[in-house]
Amino acid sequence: MKADYKNWMPKGMVASFIGGAAGSWITALAAGSLMPEGTGRQVATAVSAASGALFTGVSIWSGLMYRAFDYNGKRQMSKQIIEGIAEYVNLPEGGSCLDVGCGSGALGIAIAKRNPGAQVTGIDRWGKEYASFNKPLCEENARAEGVENISFMKGDATHLEFPNETFDAVASNYVYHNIPSRDRQAILLETLRTLKKGGTFAIHDIFSAGKYGDMQSFTKKLKEMGYERVELIDTANGKWIRKREAGWMGLSGSALLTGKK
Repeated sequence: MKADYKNWMPKGMVASFIGGAAGSWITALAAGSLMPEGTGRQVATAVSAASGALFTGVSIWSGLMYRAFDYNGKRQMSKQIIEGIAEYVNLPEGGSCLDVGCGSGALGIAIAKRNPGAQVTGIDRWGKEYASFNKPLCEENARAEGVENISFMKGDATHLEFPNETFDAVASNYVYHNIPSRDRQAILLETLRTLKKGGTFAIHDIFSAGKYGDMQSFTKKLKEMGYERVELIDTANGKWIRKREAGWMGLSGSALLTGKK
């Protein structure tokens, strides 16, 4: 049995783009050959061809994304990022960690493997946006990896059902930017609320100004609140993602927020 962490670019989405491209080009050809000559024929052909060109471009882009994120492929970007984040999470014996937005369980399982004497809890809403990600998949992946010190539950990152100072570490990967919110910094603080004094955090996301506002001010705010060793580490300049990749993949602004409470 082998773990299946799926792909951050769903195969169904790639297929739908390809289908859209094929349908548009077929419509363009049909309009050009079957419709009576005139303005209507020209407009229908032009619109269908433009749609075909758009879907073709998106199909190529999504296919390249799928190949880059494939856990079993050559690039294995997802695996590199997951294992990279996990290296920042070092738990004490008997400690605990919260993985927010666990998806297919990849990050939580990687952390659990590195910290066999600790307990990891993965939460996710498992929405329709990533229909192939679910709790049974996470549990199957944990069994496939031989990891027993992890559990999974449904949860909401904006309102975590845990008391203050519950966990020795919190971690997350590419989650918060997907949550519709005008204040994602508040969601970060909700996560950090569950961290014990002395606990550490490793949160990876697209921390662009458009999604998060001024993150430099936020890191300063954390330091003023008493957090230590707060860093915002650029991961899209060669650390885990090549700068050119970050541009065409839409991952510019990717960074790892780390520190100690």
